[in-house]
Amino acid sequence: MHVVVVGCGRVGAGLAGEIEAAGHSVAVVDRRSKAFGRLPEDFGGRTVVGVGFDRDRLRAAGVEEAGAVAAVTSGDNSNILVARVARETFGIERVVARIYDPRRAAIYERLGIPTIATVKWTTERVLQRVLPERPTVDWIDPSAKVVLLERTVPAAWAGHPAVDLDADGTARVVSVTRLGVAQVPTSNLLLQDGDAVHMALLGDAVDAFDERLAAPPNGHGH
Repeated sequence: MHVVVVGCGRVGAGLAGEIEAAGHSVAVVDRRSKAFGRLPEDFGGRTVVGVGFDRDRLRAAGVEEAGAVAAVTSGDNSNILVARVARETFGIERVVARIYDPRRAAIYERLGIPTIATVKWTTERVLQRVLPERPTVDWIDPSAKVVLLERTVPAAWAGHPAVDLDADGTARVVSVTRLGVAQVPTSNLLLQDGDAVHMALLGDAVDAFDERLAAPPNGHGH
């Protein structure tokens, strides 16, 4: 698939590199030619200098054969314009726009334009939209405040109650999948080695949860 990325800041450059590494062709559009210096040294995609919502510049980037467009410049208005042109003029279905104002992001989401409202989760959310076949288990809400993760239970946690993974206000077990069957955990459900747990977490609590899951839990299993 061919993907057009508009904006070659840190997010756009990283996104373009990951898309190419996944085996897809990619073109990057930016107003400043020096911005392309952020791209990986071995980047083999197309670079186009110009304003991202300019139809001729998008055509030069191959939008007419593109399967997806990601607008990740530093300007909300520019990104929405790019998204609208890509969808309404060129008929691109997989379109996503980076928006800094969460209130505006919610409005555009209701209008059917997927948006990314914060920097930390931008790359992952965009990759989910433009490369839906890419293996991923994370879900992130439009405000990027809450994430849903799947993690495999390590042997050290076997025999401990699933609710021991909860952390008040930051982490909660949503479900436990065992031998292909999911269940909502009860207070006395004990974890087994290899269980898959789905956790709802605050976005800034992911690293802390992964560290806690990797460490031996307090107490002894049953």
